[in-house]
Amino acid sequence: MYNLNEFMADLEKKNPAQPEFIQAAKEVVESIIDIVNGNPVYVKAKILERITEPDRTISFKVEWEDDNGDVQVNKGYRVQFNNAIGPYKGGIRFHPSVTLGTLKFLGFEQTFKNSLTTLPMGGGKGGSDFNPKGRSDAEILRFCRSFMTELQKYIGPETDVPAGDIGVGGREIGYMYGQYKRLKDENTGVLTGKGIKWGGSLIRPEATGYGAMYFADEMVKAKGDTMKGKTIAVSGFGNVAWGACIKATELGAKVVVISGPDGYVYDEKGVGTKEKWDYMIELRNSNKDIVAPYAEKFGAKFFPGKKAWEVKVDMACPCAFQNELNLDDAKKLIANGVKYVIEVSNMGCTAEAVTEFINSKIPFAPGKAANAGGVATSGLEMSQNSMKYSWSAEEVDAKLKTIMINIHGACIKEGKSGDYINYVKGANIAGFKKVADAMIELGY
Repeated sequence: MYNLNEFMADLEKKNPAQPEFIQAAKEVVESIIDIVNGNPVYVKAKILERITEPDRTISFKVEWEDDNGDVQVNKGYRVQFNNAIGPYKGGIRFHPSVTLGTLKFLGFEQTFKNSLTTLPMGGGKGGSDFNPKGRSDAEILRFCRSFMTELQKYIGPETDVPAGDIGVGGREIGYMYGQYKRLKDENTGVLTGKGIKWGGSLIRPEATGYGAMYFADEMVKAKGDTMKGKTIAVSGFGNVAWGACIKATELGAKVVVISGPDGYVYDEKGVGTKEKWDYMIELRNSNKDIVAPYAEKFGAKFFPGKKAWEVKVDMACPCAFQNELNLDDAKKLIANGVKYVIEVSNMGCTAEAVTEFINSKIPFAPGKAANAGGVATSGLEMSQNSMKYSWSAEEVDAKLKTIMINIHGACIKEGKSGDYINYVKGANIAGFKKVADAMIELGY
């Protein structure tokens, strides 16, 4: 039998200085420990020890030359966490904050998120501490080639299929896939998020935001409510926030807040037109990471240095980075009458904030459920690549909606207690059971 405190103390001892990973692991273990202790097969198989330890962690040196002819050296990583139900699947992140601990947390979360989609995908994550901001296109090309020269040794269409993440968009995926093809001399679906002209899936850039709003729509329906007329605060202004704004508008809601590192914009009329969505992406691609120009262009209000969570809204959607919404932010939202919180970024809320929402009976959707639309569409891209076929945008969107509805149903099944649905518990238990059972049935 497992004791939660003893297990977590031992896990922290084995993984020192990795707070994000320990936070993610604790959230899952807290939800599933009773399920594990109630199943002698899980206990005998040491399923908790095995499911919290990655299959392998790969670290490598990335050498490249900048535009001045100087050699630069970065760290590269790939964490292949669990492949019990399919090839490792998870993004590549280029950001100076990338560490092994960060990627372990993301790979661990990815394992359960991918399980929830019901598609045959395991969990993994990779990246580098390389910062693409301020770098020329030629420098990014040279870095991506060098990074893939090392990474290609460990990935493949039936082994490990990376995708994009923070700092890695269509350009970077293209450069890495081009290098993979040069080295392997083959056209295979080894990366997702590819360009439409060379194997990508329609609506992939929008998919995480679309999926989150489909999940949100199911949440409000479960409360006998509707998305129509709901006001929404979204943090971030990249592809995820962009997709969320589009789909929220289609569903009848109004996004009134977007934010960046420089502050947030309050747009009383709503971020609800193609012109505004396109400008969000234009700003995001400018490498300036600022939203202030949006306010000037569209007559909105800009609040420098402030966070989006002080605005009175019906729904809050952190879409930017891990732990971006803290306990104080949660208290502000609750005091202002927030009705729903949708965690669209990976572990976008601190553990204390999540506890505050749950204790206050605010419906809270964890990232592993709500933001699964991105990886679900990546899985659909893998299927299209395998079939040498391409679905229409409408077909992909319909499949994505079905997946998100099913994820919501799984969360209700495992997380409903009285008149409150604990989506964190539901997502963790549903995602865990499939992976754990597969590990046992495979005789690991």
